[in-house]
Amino acid sequence: MVTTTYQVQGMTCGHCVSSVSAEVGAIPGVSDVQVDLATGRVAVTSESPLDIDTVRAAVDEAGYDLVGS
Repeated sequence: MVTTTYQVQGMTCGHCVSSVSAEVGAIPGVSDVQVDLATGRVAVTSESPLDIDTVRAAVDEAGYDLVGS
């Protein structure tokens, strides 16, 4: 298992957290998503390293922006 932390911009409430968790959690191989609303950090645990573009697309689908990379 691999845990990677991403920075997400634009989340302001519990609904934001739910949206990001659902979209990122739907990526094949993802087993856990922990979102820290206060810091904007999203820790993703997966079977193997995820492609950054796949994570970016999921965050974008939720309506938010992945910062960096």
